[in-house]
Amino acid sequence: MTGDLRAVLFDMDGLLVDSEPLWFEAERSVMSRLGGRWTPADQFALIGGSLAHSVAYMRARAARPADPEQIGRWLLDGMADLVARNGVRLMPGAAGLLAELAAAGLRCALVTSAQRRIMEAVIESTGLTFAVTVCAEDVRRGKPDPEPYLRAAALLGEEPARCVALEDSPRGIAAAQAAGCPVIAVPSVPLPRGQTAAVVPTLCEVDLAVLREQARASGQIGLPGED
Repeated sequence: MTGDLRAVLFDMDGLLVDSEPLWFEAERSVMSRLGGRWTPADQFALIGGSLAHSVAYMRARAARPADPEQIGRWLLDGMADLVARNGVRLMPGAAGLLAELAAAGLRCALVTSAQRRIMEAVIESTGLTFAVTVCAEDVRRGKPDPEPYLRAAALLGEEPARCVALEDSPRGIAAAQAAGCPVIAVPSVPLPRGQTAAVVPTLCEVDLAVLREQARASGQIGLPGED
């Protein structure tokens, strides 16, 4: 029924959920403690990256010294509190796509760079369920390394080439492609020159047929909205 498509691997922040505004608020709060400024350009530099990358970036812009572990705790505590208090919205098309895949019996994995406590807070807020989850604590090397996607495919017992990955960030796209997954990008930021992927404007443009065709074509097709 689903051709060569055996599973779908979803990024979380910026792809399934509109969490980037909450991350910006949490990051700005931390930087106020550190006596530094925080701009949308700074947040842009962190999208799709690891906690360690974020902490190092913020320390480099801080006016006051702080322990890296403390900065990480401030950031995670702030984000977890924001998700718990405000909830987090699903991105357009996410609910419909997940429902269609569930009805077709296709397993889905969540593959996120976020820490486990943030992933679990988002899952609790949205009520989403996945056959497999992979978060920061589950891997030694995060995106753009392929390890997160290789681990998700292995946990599902599937070949990466038969698992379509949906990503919004350049780091995530690079990770999925390096793992051998066909990729559909729903960019939250412009893709760098030289990075190619099938591109759609929103998840509203993605359905089972599009995923199945992408799996068969191994990333060589154009999709609606692709430049």
